[in-house]
Amino acid sequence: MSEPLLEVTNLSMRFGGLSAIEDLSFIANRREITAIIGPNGAGKTTVFNCLTGFYRPTGGSMILHRDGQRFALQRMEDHRIARIAGVARTFQNIRLFVGMTILENLVVAQHAQLMRASIFSVAGLFGFSPYRRAEKAAVAKARFWLDKLGLTDRADTVAGGLSYGDRRRLEIARAMCTDPTLLCLDEPAAGLNPNESELLNELLRAIRDEQRIGLLLIEHDMKVVMGISDHIVVLDHGNKIADGTPDEVRADPTVVRAYLGEPEPEGTGE
Repeated sequence: MSEPLLEVTNLSMRFGGLSAIEDLSFIANRREITAIIGPNGAGKTTVFNCLTGFYRPTGGSMILHRDGQRFALQRMEDHRIARIAGVARTFQNIRLFVGMTILENLVVAQHAQLMRASIFSVAGLFGFSPYRRAEKAAVAKARFWLDKLGLTDRADTVAGGLSYGDRRRLEIARAMCTDPTLLCLDEPAAGLNPNESELLNELLRAIRDEQRIGLLLIEHDMKVVMGISDHIVVLDHGNKIADGTPDEVRADPTVVRAYLGEPEPEGTGE
């Protein structure tokens, strides 16, 4: 049975006289991949920016369910959305620490936990046992994700030396090291070749099925969207025009006209 994780209700975002999002409502379920698609300028990134606290929405609500609690994201600061509500995000432009090793990138993602364990440096400075345990756990979690990526034997390689596809997947693994409830992915397949896209798809399915969290993604690659999504929300000029399964969205004539393109009338081909 589907379990609601994120409930977006009547979300609106205006910039002066411009309405970027207008009265948007949808539900993203736990253990499902929900895609938000639409033409450029449809408002997809604005939705992500509202969810992660970069923008404070003009109206509406965004309720995230975690451990029996309800978090009203529209009222929270961005750092609390990430740390307390458990919303993690990756970006269209990869933001790894390219001079650090792969392992270090995954450990540094856990700095908040390490800082709490160190009593903000005191315990870490003197090597107290709570900090040593936290540090050991952080390395173990990093190695778990290295194994998931098939990069264990390259743990000491600097992140900048990875292929583009591996850097994409490493960024997702780094976000997972924060133990999110909801993982928001901004065009994770951008710039990937077909083989890299398939490796990405395998990773995202594994996260959904094994980590039991929800994934919300913005993506232009329709092969990726239709291949891995459980649920798709379609936007056009800030308005929702469709909401359903991949098959339902693919067959929706409104979506075909607005985003996938009108089919050519018979007899017009060369």
